[in-house]
Amino acid sequence: MAATRDALHRLAERAVAAESVARDVPSPCISVCRMNADSGLCEGCLRTIDEIAGWSRMDDAAKRRIWHAIALRAQPGLWAFTE
Repeated sequence: MAATRDALHRLAERAVAAESVARDVPSPCISVCRMNADSGLCEGCLRTIDEIAGWSRMDDAAKRRIWHAIALRAQPGLWAFTE
């Protein structure tokens, strides 16, 4: 599980950086596309299916809000699959 913790830490760091990007907010996708049935979140990027599906149509402010949510979701112990 150390690898999972490390991946979540890196994702949280990327979330902090993405929140300060003025434009062209990067996608959180890391090509680990597996939805967790219990949480409803992708195990790779911690987004919901609706957030993933709508990403390309969102403005930068909406994308930053999702990155902020990801940072909160990446907190240790929040989800069983992240422990």
